[in-house]
Amino acid sequence: MFIIELTYIRPLAEVEALIPAHVDWLDEQYAAGAFVLSGRREPRTGGMIIAADLDRTDLERRMERDPFQLNGIAEYRIEEFLPSKASPELSQLVRKA
Repeated sequence: MFIIELTYIRPLAEVEALIPAHVDWLDEQYAAGAFVLSGRREPRTGGMIIAADLDRTDLERRMERDPFQLNGIAEYRIEEFLPSKASPELSQLVRKA
């Protein structure tokens, strides 16, 4: 599982112009089963994505197709973690050793 932190590096007006394309890209990742949660940060300096059921190479390839990445709108920091506990609603995300 991965947590992806997006940090905007361009003015918010440029971010806003690409939101529809970014949301379409997010929808594709959800449909493929790659993303579990996503949303913007507060204050509005970027966003966060939680991805599961893929390896880092696959994730990096997906991130390269994000319109924010393609247009130099955001920087990305990817952190991998291995969940060991979860609420009952998210228990399917915990891998048994």
